[in-house]
Amino acid sequence: MKRRIVAVGAALLVLVGCAGTTASGGPRSPAVSSPSGGSGPTVETTSRSVSGPWRAWAATLSSQEAHGSCGTTAHQVVCATDSGGFVGRSRADGRITWTVPAGGHGKSAGLVVDAADERAVTGVAGVLRAADLRTGAQAWTQQLPTGRTYLALGAAEGVVYALEASDPLTHSPVLDAVRAADGTPLWHRTVAWSTGEPLAAFRGRVYTADGTRVTARDARTGDTVAAGPTGVECPHLVTGGHYLVCTGSPFYAGDTFPPMRRLDPATLRPLPTPRNTADNPVRGVISDDGVLVLYEAGAEDTSAGDWNAYDLENGRKLWSTYATEADATVAGGRFVTFTPVNDRTTRGRVITIDLHAGPHGTGTAAPRMSAAYLQTRGGEHPVVLAPGGDTGHVVVMARTHGSLRSLPLP
Repeated sequence: MKRRIVAVGAALLVLVGCAGTTASGGPRSPAVSSPSGGSGPTVETTSRSVSGPWRAWAATLSSQEAHGSCGTTAHQVVCATDSGGFVGRSRADGRITWTVPAGGHGKSAGLVVDAADERAVTGVAGVLRAADLRTGAQAWTQQLPTGRTYLALGAAEGVVYALEASDPLTHSPVLDAVRAADGTPLWHRTVAWSTGEPLAAFRGRVYTADGTRVTARDARTGDTVAAGPTGVECPHLVTGGHYLVCTGSPFYAGDTFPPMRRLDPATLRPLPTPRNTADNPVRGVISDDGVLVLYEAGAEDTSAGDWNAYDLENGRKLWSTYATEADATVAGGRFVTFTPVNDRTTRGRVITIDLHAGPHGTGTAAPRMSAAYLQTRGGEHPVVLAPGGDTGHVVVMARTHGSLRSLPLP
């Protein structure tokens, strides 16, 4: 059985829904106060189930949700607040079905939603906290020593990975591995890591990148099993499915950029990789079947660029389309993003493009656009979330005026 870990800003895998939920993804019965599985106080939770399949809806976010992160499963939307709490929302109408409040203060390390293990996990300041997606109750907490804070999160195959440090600029970060089900610590290792780089985990390994090279560790023990060879630099790591691709840094200054390289996940040695552009790679997504769609900004005018699609398995470029930088994901075999903000005719829409046919596809493979919505405007700094499964929907999170909108996948 394949498992899907939904990580905000991270890789997409195959989704397995949460067992034991109502049709809306809310709990079967009202949640009650529940002790944490680690250190931490008893927390009161509230719940309200709303039945029904995925539908189109719009909902306003609280300021705490808007400043946090949101994720999705096939059964619900989950948001982590900037205080370290959680809010579960119905897939049927977007209303709140359960909450796990918290009173933390500090920078958030993000959110991972592990549908297979029925956990949502977030880290704010020095507290790692998990919610039970089935019951809507707090599952466990982990508290770091005073002065240390969580920096980034990842998850795969029943394990949550959390990077923590007292000061990442002067002290080497530590990678903690804990069991998703109950927060039991498994191992911790000092690692080399560059701020902003993803934590990638799949097939029994976890990968970290320090802006120069990638290191692979055994997911069970934390022992190093492979490291990028000397001379193969990795300024920025793009990951998705079971693929690792090194590109130039989004912050690179200059007219020429490092070559794009696909890495062998076992040895971390470079594999043949297509690349025939001179623009600056900024960010990308990779589908399960190995299509990398990379946003590359113009070398001189960085306000616009192109989404370029590459077939990693067959070593060729597939297609290209003009864009202004935007969030993106993969859903239903299609690339999902937003229309360019400077296109007066089509701006403010979600657009989907067949991963292999590209913008010139025809028939069922032709590009498709949603209606124009407030939440999809560039000034709202929208993020697109894919529930996966057969929901046929995507969720747009707008940050300027905090809101969520569920809409049918175009």
